[in-house]
Amino acid sequence: MAEEHDASMMNNLYWWGIPTFFRAPNDGPEGADIALVGVPHSTGNGTTERDQHLGPRAVRNMSAVQRRVHGGFGIDPWTRKVVDVGDVPFPRANDNEHCIQQITDFYTKIDASGARPVSIGGDHSITGGIVQALGNGKIARGEPISFLHLDAHTDVFTKVDHFLGAEKSAAHWGAYLADQGKVDPTRSMQIGLRGHPRTLDWLQPSYDYGYNVVTMADYRRRGAADVIAEAKEVLAGRPVYITFDLDCLDPSVAPAVSNIEPGVKGFDIDEAIALIHAARGLNIVGGDVVCMMPTKDSPNNITAMVGGAIMFEMISMIAENVPV
Repeated sequence: MAEEHDASMMNNLYWWGIPTFFRAPNDGPEGADIALVGVPHSTGNGTTERDQHLGPRAVRNMSAVQRRVHGGFGIDPWTRKVVDVGDVPFPRANDNEHCIQQITDFYTKIDASGARPVSIGGDHSITGGIVQALGNGKIARGEPISFLHLDAHTDVFTKVDHFLGAEKSAAHWGAYLADQGKVDPTRSMQIGLRGHPRTLDWLQPSYDYGYNVVTMADYRRRGAADVIAEAKEVLAGRPVYITFDLDCLDPSVAPAVSNIEPGVKGFDIDEAIALIHAARGLNIVGGDVVCMMPTKDSPNNITAMVGGAIMFEMISMIAENVPV
């Protein structure tokens, strides 16, 4: 018993041992309920903010010290089979289009296994690679998925052909996945948009595709309960993929993000979690947390801890639907 107690104490220390997400075993997805995945990719966001590939390692480190049970749901998600399958390999890491295909190939195998992936990036282009695999896939039961997308930006920027050379970029996945029939925009939500527009029609491509758009100004005017009710109605009966860009949060909550938006107050952590809980009880096929910049984090690694906290909420919502 003393040895078990000592091991339990040590496993709560982020700086000790071999880092895996939440101390989950490192294993393949076969037979697992939930597959935790690192996607260390930075070349889909061609700005100077290139350190997003360090996000998975930072969250692995900090997740050891984070929650193991969900008090609000009254569950222990680790009674389900949850594994850390490692990182998507990027042998040509500076070739964005090759990387996106690597992601799709990796997640196609996860989808075939039946495990539901929860991922940490990496820039937001990773969502395109992931959903190319999951849309119309096994877990989605052959249907296009619906997005629950929290972000400061639309990522449906069809007015530019590429983002500094990246075609399937962090700015384009919301459009090309719809073009491919992998996602149904009319049954998807984009919430929290408050980015720094360069043109007054910056939201128009989202409207043209049929996305249900809730800007941050809309959210503040309507209130949380009304927006959550809309999300529940739009997503009802659909296979749902949650994509969470950390820049939807206020910079005071998550300072280490790649495209920081300080001009308008973002979500606090309770607001953001209440919004992603709109998918609770639905067929959540997976989720991701993106755009973390560990090299810009505070000394206490607050953004990495916030990223892990959002992952934990996704894990818990999926686990809640898995029989023990």
